[in-house]
Amino acid sequence: MMADGDPAPPERSSRSPEEEQAGGAGPGAQRQVLDRCLHALRHATNDSETLAALLLITRLCPANRLGRPALQRVLDSVGLDLPARLLVTAARGGESSGLPPQDLVSLGTALLAALCTDPDLVSRTQVLSTVPLLLDMVSNGPVQNHAGCSPETKDQSTRVQESSRSAGDHGSDPNGSAAAQKSSKLDEAVATDCYQVLMAVCGLPRGPGQLLSRGAVPALCSAVDQNQTLSYQRGLALLGALLSDRTKEKAWSKHPEELLALLLRLSRDFCRASDLTRLGMCAQLVRFLPTAGVVPKSQELRRSVSQVWAALRPLLQAKLTPRQIGPVLVLSACLLDLYGWEPVGPPKFCCLLVNRACVEVRMGLEEPPGTDLSLELQQTLTGCYRIMEAAVEQACTEGGAAPPSSASPQAALSLQQSRQVLRVLEEAFSAVVFYLQQVDPSRHDDPFVFATFRSICSWLAEETSCLKQEVTGLLPFLIGYARRHLHARSSEPDLSNWMAKMTVSEEGGAWTGQEALRYLLPALCHLSAEEGPRKVLLTQDSPALLVDFLLQTWTSVKGRSHTASTRDPSMETACSALLNFTITEPERVRKDSCFRTLEAHLSEALPVLVNKPRLLVLAANYVTLGLMIDRLRCPPPGSVEAARRRFYSAALRFLGGALRSGPGPVQVKASWQQDWVEAAELWRLGLQVLGDLVRVQPWIVGPIRDEGWLAHTVCTLCHCTALPDPNTQEVLEQVLCAVVEQSSVCKQEVREALRRSHEGALSRMTRLKEALEEQPSPGNTGNQPQPVLTVTGPGSDC
Repeated sequence: MMADGDPAPPERSSRSPEEEQAGGAGPGAQRQVLDRCLHALRHATNDSETLAALLLITRLCPANRLGRPALQRVLDSVGLDLPARLLVTAARGGESSGLPPQDLVSLGTALLAALCTDPDLVSRTQVLSTVPLLLDMVSNGPVQNHAGCSPETKDQSTRVQESSRSAGDHGSDPNGSAAAQKSSKLDEAVATDCYQVLMAVCGLPRGPGQLLSRGAVPALCSAVDQNQTLSYQRGLALLGALLSDRTKEKAWSKHPEELLALLLRLSRDFCRASDLTRLGMCAQLVRFLPTAGVVPKSQELRRSVSQVWAALRPLLQAKLTPRQIGPVLVLSACLLDLYGWEPVGPPKFCCLLVNRACVEVRMGLEEPPGTDLSLELQQTLTGCYRIMEAAVEQACTEGGAAPPSSASPQAALSLQQSRQVLRVLEEAFSAVVFYLQQVDPSRHDDPFVFATFRSICSWLAEETSCLKQEVTGLLPFLIGYARRHLHARSSEPDLSNWMAKMTVSEEGGAWTGQEALRYLLPALCHLSAEEGPRKVLLTQDSPALLVDFLLQTWTSVKGRSHTASTRDPSMETACSALLNFTITEPERVRKDSCFRTLEAHLSEALPVLVNKPRLLVLAANYVTLGLMIDRLRCPPPGSVEAARRRFYSAALRFLGGALRSGPGPVQVKASWQQDWVEAAELWRLGLQVLGDLVRVQPWIVGPIRDEGWLAHTVCTLCHCTALPDPNTQEVLEQVLCAVVEQSSVCKQEVREALRRSHEGALSRMTRLKEALEEQPSPGNTGNQPQPVLTVTGPGSDC
């Protein structure tokens, strides 16, 4: 590439008199020097002359003193492929280079660093192709000869060399065998340039993903482990920037061992540091914690988290300024995300942690309207919210009022401690309500507003009796906020990016705009059952919002395969809230067009749902909700529309698929057993409503018989000795009584089955026997054929 005898590049630590003169001269003098150098560069006939002119430019006109136009002129004259060629030549150790490998690296990295001062040039292929070589240098130290390089580095060197050749260069000698002088540490100036380039790449929109795919995580972890040059000052900062982006979860999934080893090392350093030093290390440690979804199954990590908690106790017990306590609370919130309250410590410390978080929230939010919160304070309060949310979640899980520190009974909070935590939580959430009442609609895309919204939703999901008046007054904001994000998903890039970077998040995947309503749904389920809040919800057209959510979510659910379908609790909760409105507000259901839209959706979706066993609870909700809405209809004149018949066909198949007969008591079908606890109550309610519907809409008797529900149910009751519980027997008997009252054919079928069975559960249904003895009404004694009871449809296994 270069002839022997070429001058070596100068030491970076010194500046020549010419450089001092050029650097201190005015723009005109520097331009003249640069013009002469560029003339020599453009008229260079070989690589040796090119390097000589380039070295002169670096001496007389440093890159950091050149404006963008001047720098662009230099790069246009040199070509973007030269830095890569220099690094490849150094890595391969070609004898014809004429310069030691370390000098080639020094010049190549300096050129790359100059290139990266222009954001438009960082994304060029010629720059990105050098990333593996730069990572290898910061990880393993100075370049070595070809024989000493790792296989991965050799392969990367080959690819970079081919990229350079494609740009038109044929001067390098890849078969050279000159050995590089090996040392254990990289020159600090070279390391600085390497990290400058890597940080510039990381700052690209797709930069973190490109670094991850090029092996940045193991390389940087190795650099820290070997204490390479600037690994702690620059390497950790680069790795932290990489892990703070949306690639964090992917990085932990791809390199769990390397990141776990690094995290354990940083945790040990944190625990050994003085209290003052720990304050500065909290923010750093947060970046290297895994997300809750990819926590490695490591007992060593669990022990390390317990030790970090122990190191945090003195900080939380000390008198700290708001700026000092912020990173401590954020770290505490992230540790809670990993392993919950168990490793936190004794109950007294748990109370202290919740109390400090609540105090910061009150101090931060109870400011006059219009006060702007700094980004630093917003980050602190977001961590405090998560601590408060965890306290609320634990209170619900344990049935107490606040978080115990472990499963040990001795560690549980006392009654006095529980009341104290409840009191401070209520005060803090009162401040949250106050803050949200001041939020202008123009700030609905503000990530901090979303974090505040989410915190109040976590409280309302478990506690609606406290602050009832304040919460009822806040409902218009909560509904408006959720509707805004559900209907305007494409206009919120800032919030979407923030959701992707959240250190504390229960929701996985990309931000879709539905997340706001998902957090609010549990509260809507509770509040829609209370008269006062329900009236406010109706004024905000909340049923229509819930229907829109079901329609949007169903679009993604129905596209999944049979095996990939997983439960979506939010859809089930939305159905529960709509069921509350249906039961308590019949006139609204009859008049509101959104319920007509909902009926059409249920008729379309239910036939698909009954074929997805993993969505059984959702199907139970759809069946019950559809039957409840249909019960409020007036009996339709004439023929029944096809959509309603499809719905009843699917609903009857579903209702007939829960039980199977056999010797002894009735059995719940295997496909229902896992979800029976949640689905049983809905199943029984659906049967109860079905019995009511038969009496007001007799046409339903036809599908009940045609779909095999009657045959299956009678067969099951004849062969089993007992039903699961009295409620199940009661609702089944209610439906059978309604059917035999409306149809003489069905009455004859059931009577014949009862005559043949004297020991089954059917024989113990007293009300049914009485209905069978009654004379049929004139409207039900038409010329109907005498039936033969057969087992079809869902009863085929009877």
